[in-house]
Amino acid sequence: MIALSLAEIAEVVGGQTHDIPDPAVQVTGPVVRDSREVVPGSLFVAFVGERVDGHDFAAAVVESGAAAVLASRPVGVPAIVVDDVQAALGALARHVVRRLGATLVALTGSAGKTSTKDLIAQVLQHKAPTVWTPGSLNNEIGLPLTALSATEETRFLVLEMGARGIGHIRYLAGLTPPRIGLVLNVGTAHIGEFGGREQIAQAKGELVEALPSEEEGGTAVLNADDPLVRAMASRTKAKVLLFGESDEADVRAENVRLTDTGQPSFTLHTPSGCSDVTMRLYGEHHVSNALAAAAVAHELGMSAEEIATALSAAGTLSRWRMEVTERPDGVTVVNDAYNANPESMKAALRALAAMGKGRRTWAVLGKMAELGDEALAEHDAVGRLAVRLNVSKLVAVGGREAAWLQLGAYNEGSWGEESVHVSDAQAAVDLLRSELRPGDVVLVKASRSVGLESVAQALLETGAEGEVSAR
Repeated sequence: MIALSLAEIAEVVGGQTHDIPDPAVQVTGPVVRDSREVVPGSLFVAFVGERVDGHDFAAAVVESGAAAVLASRPVGVPAIVVDDVQAALGALARHVVRRLGATLVALTGSAGKTSTKDLIAQVLQHKAPTVWTPGSLNNEIGLPLTALSATEETRFLVLEMGARGIGHIRYLAGLTPPRIGLVLNVGTAHIGEFGGREQIAQAKGELVEALPSEEEGGTAVLNADDPLVRAMASRTKAKVLLFGESDEADVRAENVRLTDTGQPSFTLHTPSGCSDVTMRLYGEHHVSNALAAAAVAHELGMSAEEIATALSAAGTLSRWRMEVTERPDGVTVVNDAYNANPESMKAALRALAAMGKGRRTWAVLGKMAELGDEALAEHDAVGRLAVRLNVSKLVAVGGREAAWLQLGAYNEGSWGEESVHVSDAQAAVDLLRSELRPGDVVLVKASRSVGLESVAQALLETGAEGEVSAR
């Protein structure tokens, strides 16, 4: 974080200083909520969780070098005490962002947020120092913590914004007001919580409503291929920049194709020119993500050639998202187990089919959460798609939702041993260990709560007879 005195922080957050001998002492290290991340000069934020109370670690973090604790009660060591720790953290983030002078880019969408955020960050780093959301820390706690990790040298701040309901993105945009707002898509992720795609669109569009006007430098980057996103142009006073494969898109892709290994290649067209891109990532769905990143980079002054070079070099920054690893015996494990929704599940299956040409393919799939009344139909549709894509074997893992996956495959014509339903991750590992052959490709994907990353990890440990080579 940029250096601030404890007295200034207390004023910004409306708190009272306790047990602070010298209020002029500065916070020069990161703002953290995990006591294990404390370094000299840190500000430790004490949240009260379901299992752990951060206040209990106050003495230990100060002993480790923390300048003070942001707390909701006195803790016997230097502290700034406030009524609401979360609100105080947000107020501090808002203050720091105003002081920074960096260009703030915010993005949201039903699918692909984290992958696109990672692409934007890697592209913009070619131009100037960039800070971005680590992993999927995109909520009312993770977002301000990310903003507070920026320094005086930061020129671009890329923030992912998630939403569990109407008003969430409006709140996040108020904490860290963006100049550029990107909306990727409106899908069915969390549809059980929102109630329908129209409600999801209402929530995601809060981002473009929060942007400054075009005269003040605001830009809304919208997906021209998604009607619900494109319609958000009427909800903003900002300049509108369209991306997609549509001819009407300002930033678009032509000649889209997949390499023999399933990596997308295309010609990038921007208002400043065109250039060829061949990505290191796997799956055609990354073309849309890349175009979104390219549109942001174009708006920030990068040429088509600079953008294409950066996109072609970009890799995976966040774990368990299409992590492709080849075992010494030639089995390829695709760990995409961080999360799943209908759109990302279908994209991953198409990527598996592209990667597995001439090879046996396995789809180890589990529950997609928060789909409400659409759960049966969506799981059934994924099972059917696996058959249509000629996936060699579907392994559905878990309870009722997994049974629906297998039922969809069965109704689409998958009989015999082409699909199987197993009870849990260990059963899937046992099956795969007994039946995998050199050259097979295995996709592992489900919602985070299922924990299927353990399957991918077990397969890599099983095959680690020599050096495992990540691709």
